[in-house]
Amino acid sequence: MGPLVPDIISNEFNFMVALLVGIAFGFVLEQAGFSTTKKLVGLFYGYDFTVLKVFFTAGVTAMIGVILLAHWGLLDLEMIYVNPTFLRSALIGGLIMGAGFIIGGFCPGTSICAVATGKIDAFWFIAGSLVGIFFFMEAYPLLSNFYIADNMGNLRMDKFLGISKEWFAISLTAMAILAFYFTQKIQNNLQGIKPVYPKQRIIKYSLFAILPFAIIAFIMITPDSKQRILNKANTFENQHAAKEINADKLVVELANNYYKINLVDVRSPEKFKEYHLPLAINIPLDSMLNREWQKEFTQNYKTNVFYADDSIDTRKAYVIANNISDADTYILSESTSQFKYLILNIDPLSNTASKNEQQLHQYRTDMARIIMELDFRLKNQLQPEKKQTKKVKGGCS
Repeated sequence: MGPLVPDIISNEFNFMVALLVGIAFGFVLEQAGFSTTKKLVGLFYGYDFTVLKVFFTAGVTAMIGVILLAHWGLLDLEMIYVNPTFLRSALIGGLIMGAGFIIGGFCPGTSICAVATGKIDAFWFIAGSLVGIFFFMEAYPLLSNFYIADNMGNLRMDKFLGISKEWFAISLTAMAILAFYFTQKIQNNLQGIKPVYPKQRIIKYSLFAILPFAIIAFIMITPDSKQRILNKANTFENQHAAKEINADKLVVELANNYYKINLVDVRSPEKFKEYHLPLAINIPLDSMLNREWQKEFTQNYKTNVFYADDSIDTRKAYVIANNISDADTYILSESTSQFKYLILNIDPLSNTASKNEQQLHQYRTDMARIIMELDFRLKNQLQPEKKQTKKVKGGCS
C-alpha cells in the first residue's frame, strides 16, 4: 500500500490492510492448490504449468492496473518503490531459489501457506530456509562485495529498454499469451491429450486475450489526468470567467484575516526571489501538478488567491487548482506590478487632491503598512518547504 501511505491510508491502518490482504492472498493460494508440492513443481517437470500461468496473469494484471490508475491520476508511479538490481547476486540468488523450489517443492510464500494447512514437509522447508538465512547473515561480511556488485540501481524495464511503459506492457502481455499457448501444447503432448475446443470457448479466450491490449490502447490514445487538466487550463481563457478579487479587497482580507488567505505567486522562483507581494508563497505554475506542492493549495480551510505578471498564468493556475481541490479559489485582478503601484508604491498626493482621493490614499497607506509588518513577522513561516516524497519499501526484496 506504499503509494497510498500516509496521504490516503494512515501508517497504522496500513498494517490492518496488509493483514487483510495477506489473509485473502493465503486463501487464494490454498484454493488454487499452491500449498501442494505436486502442483508447484509440475512447472519444472512439464506436466502442470499452472504456476507460470498464475504468476504471468498476476503480473500482467497488476502492470495494466498500475498503468491505468496512473493514467487516471489515482496513483503516483514515482512513489512506487523499485528494488535495486544487483545483477550478479540476482542471477546466483535466482539459481539457488530455483533449485530450492525444485528440491523442496515450495517457494517462501507458498511454504507459509502450506504450514497453515498443517503440511509437515512445509515445516521442514521453512526450517531449512531459516538455517540458510542464518548462515547468509553470518557470512555476509565475506559476501558483501559480491552481493552488491554490478549495481544497476532501481531498474525499470521500460526505461532500461528505452521504450514507453505502454509499449512494454504490450510486449509483456504478448509474451504471456504466447507462453500460455505453447506451455499448454507442451502439457497436452506430455499427457497425450488432444483437446477439442468448442467455438464458444475459443471466442471467450480470444476476448480475454484482446481485453488487455484494448485497455493499453485506450491508455495510449487518451490524454492522462495531468494532460487533461493542462488542456483545460490552456483553453480556459476564452471560455469562462474566473472569480476575481481586486487589490483593495485583497489587502483588507490580508490585514484582517491573513491566516485564512493562501496568496500564491505562480511565477518562477527567480522572479519570486527578486520581488513578490507581502504574505505570498511561491508555487510555480509548472509545478502545481507535482505531488510535493499540492497540499499547499488544496487546504479547504483557506481561500486561494493566485497572481502572476499576466492574467493568462493566473487563469491557468485557477483552472488547475479547481480541478484538484475543493478550496475556494480566486485570481488577483491586477498583475504584480499593478498591485505594487496601487498599494505599496503610492505616489504622493497632489495639493489639488479631492477628499475621496485623500481618504483612498490614506487607506491604502495604512493597509500596506499592516501587511508589510505581518510579512516581516511571518516571513519565516510563510513559504512552504518542498514536501519530500518518501517511497515505502515493500514486496519481495
